[in-house]
Order: sequence, then C-alpha cells, then structure tokens
Amino acid sequence: MPLNIAVQMDPIDRINIAGDSTFALLLEAQKRGHKLFYYTPDKLALVGALPFASTQSLKVQDVKGDHFTLGEAKRSALSDFDVILLRQDPPFDLAYITTTHMLERVHPKTFVVNNPASVRNAPEKILVTEFPELMPATLITRDPVEIALFRKEHGDIVMKPLYGHGGAAVFRVRPEDQNYGSLIDIFSNTWREPWVIQKFLPEVAKGDKRIILVDGEFAGAVNRVPAADDLRSNMVRGGQAEKTDLTAREAEIIETIGPKLRELGLLFVGIDVIGGYLTEINVTSPTGIRAIAKTGGPDVAAKIWDAIEKKRK
Repeated sequence: MPLNIAVQMDPIDRINIAGDSTFALLLEAQKRGHKLFYYTPDKLALVGALPFASTQSLKVQDVKGDHFTLGEAKRSALSDFDVILLRQDPPFDLAYITTTHMLERVHPKTFVVNNPASVRNAPEKILVTEFPELMPATLITRDPVEIALFRKEHGDIVMKPLYGHGGAAVFRVRPEDQNYGSLIDIFSNTWREPWVIQKFLPEVAKGDKRIILVDGEFAGAVNRVPAADDLRSNMVRGGQAEKTDLTAREAEIIETIGPKLRELGLLFVGIDVIGGYLTEINVTSPTGIRAIAKTGGPDVAAKIWDAIEKKRK
C-alpha cells in the first residue's frame, strides 16, 4: 500500500546525487510507489502542540543536473504523513535540536526515521561512549589540564569538535607537535562545546570502515581510505571507497550495540570502525548507501524501506 512520505532535508538542489544517501532513499521509495513530499527545516512551524510544514510534492530521477521536480508549496500537518525521514545534515546545533522537539510531537503515529528523541539524546560522539570496551582511549572535555594528562599518557592523539561532521577540523597532534598550544587556543575560541580527544590509530591509513546497520543488524559496509596527505577518510574530504567484508571483531561490535540501537528506535545507523575500534555511531543523517552499492555491496536503501514498511504494518 503506498505511503505518504515527507523528507526533511537540506535544499535538494544543492546535493551531490552521486553520493547522497537521502537521494538513494528517495529513489527507492518512489520505485515502490510511495508518494514523496519535501521540505527544509526552516519551513517547520509548531502551532500550539501541532507541527506543520510548507511541503511540496517531489519526483526524483537519477540524472545529474535534472534530479528533481517539485510541486506547489502547501501547508501540511505532519500528522497527515505516514513516514517522515529526518535527513538534514549537521551541524548538530540548537536549530537541529529544535526540529527534533517538533517531530517528537507526531512520532510514532507518524513514523519518524530516526526516532527524533533518540537523535537528540544520542549524538554520534556521545552515544558511542556507552561502549567504552569497543572504543579507542577517548576523552570528552574542553579542560586543557585534562587534555594535557591524556596526551601525556597516550602521546599521539586526535582532536576534533564534539559536534563536528564530515571530517571538518580533525587534527592529529603528535607528542612533539609545537602547534599544540595554538590548536588549544583555536578550539577554545571557535567552539563552546567540549572536544573529543582520542588516541591516534595508525590503522586509519588502511581505511575507516563505514558499516550501515538497519534496525540494529548489518546491512552493508564500505572501506574509506584517506588520501596519502590527509588524516581524514571521509569521501567529501578525498577518501576513496573500497569494497570490504566484515571481520569477526566488527561482527562482535554489531552484536553488542544492535540491541541498544533497536531499543532507541534508531533504524538507520552508520558506525565507523578503525582497526577494530568503534569510533562513532552516526544517527543524525548517516551516509554511505551509494558508495556501498557502487563498490558491489548490497542495496541498503531497499533494506531500509523493507524495515520501514514492516514497522508501518
């Protein structure tokens, strides 16, 4: 039975369809005969206790430069939709958090993917700390004294903003790095939130594996290998996608965290694993669907819609 599906996302005219996971989900939904509607987060409104949005009907096609067609804007009650895809990209800031409060008013009668309360309460670099036995040594703080103690113990470290995304502002700090003090100053003046400091994993040179979980179970994976002159493996930062298989350690990680993800209603999740260590659990707007397909992996978008349709029934 066709579903009425709204997608809350960034401006659709600006996306790179070759690698965009939201676009892959839209293509699969349309293929199944579902009706698509589109809006951006700035079109949300909370009228009393009821959320509305200015939505437009949407048709998509996998053609660069001509990938979407929109209908006339219409004021719609979000409760009128069967499914809402929460798919705008970070930054995970107060504007993002506010949208989760609005969407929470209609979930689960209108099924929001992912559960907006869990997205708000379990950002990727925080949720992962519930599984310290799976992680590299990690510190979350903005206290220079704590950072100095961590650095003294572990030597080679990585620093990044807690709510950063896409590999932005990720720095490796070696024991002898004379830029350390200046870097602390830059972080202090740029971000008010704490930072993530982790022990550097040299295995990152062999790749940072993105593994997609659907309702807590393995759905597909891609290995992202950084460029020779860059620490970051994110494909938007020049990382190269490679076909990959799960290791026994990665299967153990999935088995450990899967029940928690199901409990929280986090249906579409992307985890990052470096050298057998879990570094992030991405729940806001996970990516990797198209890269997995292009490297010969499974059709993750189909698995996601199978799970959504099953839950709607």
